[in-house]
Order: sequence, then structure tokens, then C-alpha cells
Amino acid sequence: MKAYFTFFKIRFINGLQYRAAAYAGVATQFAWGFMTILMFSAFYKSNPENFPMTFENLTTYIWLQQSFLALFMAWFFDNEIFDSISSGNVAYELCRPTGLYEMWFVRSLSSRIYRVVLRCSPILIVAAFLPAPYGISLPVDIMAFFLFILSLALGSFLMVSINMLIYASTFYTISPMGIRILSVSIFELFSGAIIPLPFLPDNVHRIFNLLPFASTQNTPFLIYNGYLSGKSVFHALLLQIAWLFTFVLFGKLLFRDALKKVVVQGG
Repeated sequence: MKAYFTFFKIRFINGLQYRAAAYAGVATQFAWGFMTILMFSAFYKSNPENFPMTFENLTTYIWLQQSFLALFMAWFFDNEIFDSISSGNVAYELCRPTGLYEMWFVRSLSSRIYRVVLRCSPILIVAAFLPAPYGISLPVDIMAFFLFILSLALGSFLMVSINMLIYASTFYTISPMGIRILSVSIFELFSGAIIPLPFLPDNVHRIFNLLPFASTQNTPFLIYNGYLSGKSVFHALLLQIAWLFTFVLFGKLLFRDALKKVVVQGG
């Protein structure tokens, strides 16, 4: 465990050096957040009573989405991992006295967290000072805030465990590009990244909520703005835990099977 923590810390500290990229990302996320809010504002003005959540709750959801984008952006992958599999350099990784799945899991998680650390605070601070209803509001109560933090952690672990399956698939394919494009398209739709899931028709919404993608960013953000409350919160948390356990278990089994069959040419 100490080895994985050390690897996480080294990766995290190295990532904090890329501040210029973080500032560019913050500017981009501000622009995208304002554009999305203004788009929804036009719909709300036409018929404000025909929406599943208030406009203030929606803007809170959008600013949270932009603040924690690095944790849940489906298109982000560690290209070094793909290259190590394709080039055969994974052989060097296997020489380390650590599990390959665990090491890459920690590596992927660290890469996402340091990006959030650099980008999250400026967005949240500015959004907090925006006039209502265009800014971010406080959580409904202190319990919702702590449940939001717990759900956010579970969602980020689940996001990385989904990524691990994409990495594992590279052992069985010539190029990872196809599965990457397909996974990003599916994730963006089913996770609420494009449209918050409550805005979908009720039947579709209920089905999407049961899928693992909704347990990443959709669940913590809806807990924060109060859309999920009471027993529905604990049901959502249990679903997150169940999907996380399933994906980690399946990912480790897939890695074990792939490493039994992997062939490294030369050397």
C-alpha cells in the first residue's frame, strides 16, 4: 500500500507543475459553463414550470460539472498506458513488485485529481459570487454536503475503474482508438454530461439511473443540489458501491486473463 501511495504522490506533485494548461482549462470551462447556462435560460424563460428542477438548481449542477470536469471527463485517457501496451513496454511495468491493475488505477486517479485541484477552486469561487440564479448555491444542508463528498469519491473511483476496462481492451486489439471513441460517446450521453438526466423522459430517466454511467457525476451533483434526498440518496450510494465493486472485480479478472496471453516481441 505504501508503494501505491508513493506512486500517487509523485504523479500528483509532477502534475501540479502544468499550471498554464490548468489556467487555459479554467478559461475554457468558464466559457462553456456560461454558454450552457444561457442556453438553458432561453428554454426556462419560454416555459419555467415545465422542468424537473429549478433554474438555480440547474446552474448549480452546471458549475459543479465544470468544477469537477477533470474527475469525470470521459475523453481523458493516459496515452502513456496505451503506448506501453502497444509498444510492449508493459514488460518493464510487470517487472515492478506491484500489481499492474493497482498501479495503473492509482496513476489514472492521480492524473485526474491534480487537474481538479488546479481548476476547481477558481471556478467555485467565481461562481459563488455570481448573482442569483446564475451562480452556484450552497448545499441544502450539512448532511447533503458530506454525502456529496462521499458520492464524489465513489464516482471518481468508478470513473477510473471504467477507464481500466478500456485500457485492458487494448491487450486484445490492434488499436485502442475504436473502443475509445465508442466509450466516450456512450458515456457522455448516459452520464448526464450533455443533458442532466432528470431532463430526460421519466421512463428513460429511470433506466439511465440504473446504469453505471449515471453513478459517476450525475449522482453526487444531484445530491448536492437537493434533487436526491431521503432514501433515494442512500439507494444511489449503494448503487455506486455495487457498480464500483463490479467494475473493479471485472477489471482485475480481465487484466489477469490478458497478462496470461500477452506476448512481447524481441528483447
